[in-house]
Amino acid sequence: MAVDAYVLIQTEVGKAANVAQQASVIEGVVSAEDVTGPYDVILRARAESVDELGRMVVSQVQLIEGITRTVTCPVLNL
Repeated sequence: MAVDAYVLIQTEVGKAANVAQQASVIEGVVSAEDVTGPYDVILRARAESVDELGRMVVSQVQLIEGITRTVTCPVLNL
């Protein structure tokens, strides 16, 4: 069963649009949107497992220049 998650991203000032654009082309990223509030970008991701999701965030998303912090929130199916 696939794992869906929201990844909340804080960026350096003025970097949100570039971060969202770069994140949107990563395999497994369903959407990446610039937002206002305590986070600058929110992306929705899908992976085959929690481990695969973690690898995507650490090895691809967090390496995008301008990101200062990420919080990954897996979606629960209650």
